[in-house]
Amino acid sequence: MTITGQCLCGAVSYSIEGELQMCGVCHCKNCQRQAGSAYSVLFAVSDEQIDIHGSLATYEDHADSGNIVHRHFCGSCGSPVKTTLPTQPGMTFIKAGTLDDTSILEPQVHFWTDSKQQWVKIDENVAQIGGNPS
Repeated sequence: MTITGQCLCGAVSYSIEGELQMCGVCHCKNCQRQAGSAYSVLFAVSDEQIDIHGSLATYEDHADSGNIVHRHFCGSCGSPVKTTLPTQPGMTFIKAGTLDDTSILEPQVHFWTDSKQQWVKIDENVAQIGGNPS
């Protein structure tokens, strides 16, 4: 399977070969601020699965857990495209809103639910983790 996506202006695009390894929703305050929304939907692939075209700018964020989070975004339109974590080498977390076709997504877990927006309702059949996944 080939999965494709791009930033808002199209300056950054990507293609992914193979299956997604995980799809989740992060409710941490930093993801809320970075996404400009109530949460961030992302999915994981190995670095070998993804081919990115275009230049990404990087912001080094510091999570509440103390971990460093590299947030990569289009320098032209500002769209968040991917996240990488030094604690998880070889993995890339793609921002789901950049997908050309989102029908493949089905979040399996919600992270940082202790800081979720009060009005957000989560299906009780989906795993929920109050803070950082271990």
